[in-house]
Amino acid sequence: MNPDPDHVKYEGLIDGKGVERWNQSYYYQAYDPATRTGAFIRIGLLETDSEANTWLIVFRDGRPIFTRTNQNLAYTLERPAQGMKIAGMRVHAEVPLVKTRISIETRDFSMDLCWDQLTPMVDCIAMTQDKEGSFAREIAQVHLEGTSTVSGHIVHRGTRQSFSGKGFRDIAAGVRNWDGLQHYRLAWPIFDNGMAFAGIHGISTGGQSAYMRMLHDGKQWCRVPHVEAQLDFDTEGFAATSSRWIFVDDQDRRFEITAKPLFNWLFPLDTFVLREQLMECRLADGTLGYGMFETGYRLPWTPPR
Repeated sequence: MNPDPDHVKYEGLIDGKGVERWNQSYYYQAYDPATRTGAFIRIGLLETDSEANTWLIVFRDGRPIFTRTNQNLAYTLERPAQGMKIAGMRVHAEVPLVKTRISIETRDFSMDLCWDQLTPMVDCIAMTQDKEGSFAREIAQVHLEGTSTVSGHIVHRGTRQSFSGKGFRDIAAGVRNWDGLQHYRLAWPIFDNGMAFAGIHGISTGGQSAYMRMLHDGKQWCRVPHVEAQLDFDTEGFAATSSRWIFVDDQDRRFEITAKPLFNWLFPLDTFVLREQLMECRLADGTLGYGMFETGYRLPWTPPR
């Protein structure tokens, strides 16, 4: 399927025209269950703050094998559409919204992976029809999400390993005010039957609740009018030990996802922190899937009793 021509521009530079906290961000997630290897990659570009931030975390068997996090890089006008170099990575949207290649080469680690469209990228904010919620005000005006097959290779201390998996990715543009959120939780599972779910629930500092949510039923993206997220946390209060998402789509179909963690990592964002987790997920009929679960916390964070 060809990408939405109105969305292709977001692989390139979007001028914030001086709007405070203007942001463009790109997220790439991947997991190969055969080798139990995965990656989390983020690029944040804060125009009015003249800063950029990135992370690249690669893990295997639940343990990190390469970590690179940079929170105060110099701002750059480069974007994936033309090919960009940042923090040692080269990121190139060879076919905007459809195919992106990411590579890095260091002394003891190198990676060359390609995200190829599995399901088209669509605007989750528009799909949710919540243009005034806390996500639309504080996180992005546009939040494109879609799934990909991910293929390539990783070389770790001289040992080369092929990679063949799946992953979500997103592209966001608009105001990014992490401090405007008290807490949020995100689920990005991709299932063996072709289904995928993108669900995000956020609570603003003012107590307002908002969602971004949509389901790919194996044929198309569908609206999800109702969703409930139930998570159990460890004693620290940041990492989920189990998760259960229940949701109903616009065709009145009910789904339930349960999940357990395979890997987790904590990222600092000044007065906010993100906990990224790779989860093994199951639908009610036993269909298996994998995906990223993310939870965010405004500091200081006190776990609910």
